[in-house]
Amino acid sequence: MERLWAPWRMQYINSNQTETGCIFCVKPQEDRDEENLILYRGETAFIMMNAFPYNNGHLLITPYRHVADLPLLSDAEQLDLIKLTSFGCELLKSAFHPHGFNVGMNLGQVAGAGIADHMHVHIVPRWSGDTNFMPVISDTKVLPEALSSTYQALKAELAKSR
Repeated sequence: MERLWAPWRMQYINSNQTETGCIFCVKPQEDRDEENLILYRGETAFIMMNAFPYNNGHLLITPYRHVADLPLLSDAEQLDLIKLTSFGCELLKSAFHPHGFNVGMNLGQVAGAGIADHMHVHIVPRWSGDTNFMPVISDTKVLPEALSSTYQALKAELAKSR
């Protein structure tokens, strides 16, 4: 039997036991954007990278305010959320040239939300052929780039666009 080692995955497995507080509330209050993978701060929402991505460049757009459901957002928050989602897609297009995107929200734990009490939008860039037998056979996703490299590439692209 062949094995594919993914030692970074243990951090995710253990994170359910070590996280205290809502990451979408705590991380923006800290002055450690790169460490916390926060790429961009809008007026009422922000863009951060997913620390446990489905694909390279997987972004999360979330309001600063701790809100569980879309209708609870103010008009300004809803507008900022959709504008940052659009901006995130453009940033990823410019930096990585994906062939498409999965954009969506998992509202509620039963819908698959890992953090059900603080709603957020996922942007997952997709490329032709980016999925192979690994997720089907071994429940393993192979990511070809380190998070820190993806962060630096997106920050460089962001600096060019502003």
